[in-house]
Amino acid sequence: MAKHEILIVDDEVGIRELLSEILQDEGYAVATAENATAARNYRNQTEPRLVLLDIWMPDTDGVTLLKEWSRNGQLTMPVIMMSGHATIDTAVEATRIGALDFLEKPIGLQKLFAAVKRAFSHQGTPSKPQQGLSSLGSSGLIRELQNDLDKVRAQTLPVLLTGEPGVGFEACARYLTAANAPFIAPLSHEELALAPQELLQKAAGGTLFLRDIAYMEHKAQTGLLSILSKLEKSRVRLVSATSRPLLQLSSQLDAELLRQATQLIVPVPPLRDHPGDIPALAENLLAQAVASNRLGPRRFSNTALQALAKQRWPGNVDQLANVVKSLALTGRDGEIDVNHVNRLLAQLATPDMQDELPSAPIGQPMTSFDLDLPLREARDQFERYYLERQIDLAGGNMSRVAERIGLERTHLYRKLKQLGIQMPKKFKNHCDE
Repeated sequence: MAKHEILIVDDEVGIRELLSEILQDEGYAVATAENATAARNYRNQTEPRLVLLDIWMPDTDGVTLLKEWSRNGQLTMPVIMMSGHATIDTAVEATRIGALDFLEKPIGLQKLFAAVKRAFSHQGTPSKPQQGLSSLGSSGLIRELQNDLDKVRAQTLPVLLTGEPGVGFEACARYLTAANAPFIAPLSHEELALAPQELLQKAAGGTLFLRDIAYMEHKAQTGLLSILSKLEKSRVRLVSATSRPLLQLSSQLDAELLRQATQLIVPVPPLRDHPGDIPALAENLLAQAVASNRLGPRRFSNTALQALAKQRWPGNVDQLANVVKSLALTGRDGEIDVNHVNRLLAQLATPDMQDELPSAPIGQPMTSFDLDLPLREARDQFERYYLERQIDLAGGNMSRVAERIGLERTHLYRKLKQLGIQMPKKFKNHCDE
């Protein structure tokens, strides 16, 4: 993919042209943007190696754009701020957010070349995005969620996040975690059953995040109970999540464990309750997919974004992310139109069940399950179908399956064996060794 080395963002055409000519004479490839909107669109399509960013611009100032890139996880390149009127406080704030350097206008050639040289020598350590809830949106409902999390952040008691699958439990748990503090999220509850003290030590000074505790088996519950009294001493915040109603938890969890785990409860809203966030989320997710997969520039048409915003999204933000990634990988450079989006959305559910039922895997029709079975058997039935489907999609490549579903290969092997799923011979032999 073609990649410009330097993006110059300045509303003054004379400065853009002058800096562009100077840097091109030095052998750099250069792109220009006349305002924050143009810079934002450019960054959504590709990643420059360096940005020269003016602070004072008519539509959105450079510091605000820098904050936006940081929140969205797009501040992955060095940024040098430029201004002829900035105060020291503004320069300090920009540096705190993630700017690498600051140049005062009029910019001297030697200072420009030195700053650019420092920026390219800094390429190995990209700026770390700020921890936030931007991956869930920026609407009033998400701001309310942030306020709720800010209130419990000052507490040391365990926190329980409730909501539907895919609403962004992990993003909330990470928001409650201090910068640079440990964040331990075991892939399965089995680690609690086998080595609870080890998990506690790893999480010391940070957060221990447990995914859906409604499915925690007895041994894992015992392991968690053994460390609950030691959380405060180890300075560990316990954050649990569940997509099941609290009434169901009372019949599945130990009474003392349930009492302690539910001392602070924060509900996380489903995506359909804040559909206004969907277009911006989709654009950010597309930019991330383009960057991580080294794709050519791609963007959604306005009608495509409208189609995504009208969808109910039973799988919430996680489902939206999977759909956007599929659209990015199956699309071509340029605009992703509404027809491409609608073809994919049509596969999410049968028309008469669109609003009530979870979506089928992309490209597959809805599959019926026996909902009269006991919970454990119904869960095994779904897991068997789910894993067989993932193996088919990965062409039998079990490393790809493990990575795709977020499960270690040894745990995947045990799960397949438990469910009686026939494994590819090569994988079975490898695991048996």
